[in-house]
Amino acid sequence: MAETRLTPELLITAYRRGIFPMADDDGQIGFYEPTIRAIIPLDNRFHVSRRLARTVRSGYFEVRVDSAFTAVMESCAEITSDRPSTWISDELVHAYSALHRRGVAHSVECWREGRLVGGLYGVAINGLFAGESMFHHERDASKVALVYLVERLRRGGFTLLDTQYIVGDHMRQFGTIEISRAEYHRLLRAALAVNATFHPEMPEV
Repeated sequence: MAETRLTPELLITAYRRGIFPMADDDGQIGFYEPTIRAIIPLDNRFHVSRRLARTVRSGYFEVRVDSAFTAVMESCAEITSDRPSTWISDELVHAYSALHRRGVAHSVECWREGRLVGGLYGVAINGLFAGESMFHHERDASKVALVYLVERLRRGGFTLLDTQYIVGDHMRQFGTIEISRAEYHRLLRAALAVNATFHPEMPEV
């Protein structure tokens, strides 16, 4: 069977249908649609602890958007003692970087003294933002990026922040909830009917 080329068009079609790609240990890419999905509500259920709010307000991190997209993906793919394998293959990095160049995939980054120390990336289609992965090299860096992302999505009119799965308690602290596949598709249909904008300017939080 001929190998399927992971093009920007294929990725966009997949997200519009509620599925997403992941690579296995040998680099083979499969598409997945879990029966239970995780989302972060963009209403007042999104929770930021007082300690994290102080970190955000302190300006300890310089937050940028879309200034180092591929570097964020590569950092998310790094093998660590806590993460002995990765689902982000070189093919995925190349495909999402092409999507980024089209203005569909975005990164939110935390910098400290000129170094990229944390961030996240995902895909924005109409009112859907599909969060893919995050990383941190300093405490709270990925969390600060998430707080800025949520504020940006709220201001841009997004209605659905998809996080695919809940992995550990670190996402539950923000109010992440699990929903059925059917409920996810209902929210996805509504989000795809929204004309949202991923604003270029950095919001105040």
